[in-house]
Amino acid sequence: MTTPGRDPGLDTLLDLHGQTLFIDEIGHWVKFVVQRTQVTEERPHGLSYSLTLHAPDGTRLVGFDNAHPVRERRGPGTRRHGQRDHRHRMRTIRAYEYKDASTLLEDFWKEVDAVLKERGSIP
Repeated sequence: MTTPGRDPGLDTLLDLHGQTLFIDEIGHWVKFVVQRTQVTEERPHGLSYSLTLHAPDGTRLVGFDNAHPVRERRGPGTRRHGQRDHRHRMRTIRAYEYKDASTLLEDFWKEVDAVLKERGSIP
């Protein structure tokens, strides 16, 4: 039975904290840093998280995190806003709408699969 208002995927996400997993023979790897925090305006879901995919040389290829505010645009007049949830893909950063822990994990793995396909690591 699920408690109303409880995020059913949260325990799974928190259990991944500190894990580094090698995901193919080439040497791509993922890393999970997930910790509970106080609920704040910047982190309304009470989590500090960083889910990343790295190339064999350590270059970050994909990242989902809430470590810093997201820029609204590049160039002169760039402003940052309070939205901290975002995703990185190579050098691109886009806002990410955090729904729940299960959706975050699903979205992360979809992006990982897409990048690995592009790099020829998986069919």
